[in-house]
Amino acid sequence: FQGREKQIIIFCTVRSDHKRDEPRGIGFVKDARRINVSMTRAKHTLLILGHAKTLRKEEIWDSLIRDAEQRKCVLKAHSPI
Repeated sequence: FQGREKQIIIFCTVRSDHKRDEPRGIGFVKDARRINVSMTRAKHTLLILGHAKTLRKEEIWDSLIRDAEQRKCVLKAHSPI
């Protein structure tokens, strides 16, 4: 929904390299322009769902995650997989 603003945006970065022999990387969420478009559409709340260890491989995501951790805005979920 390019260009449209919403009160709440849920940004799902569905990629994980957990238990993979050959890492795939993070695909399109590596592109700073796409990240900017996605994140600036939230008027009030932005929720980002993702595998932090995989995302941290890219500098922009590492910076965002560190900032969220410092502000105590990171919730961790643990998968039984």
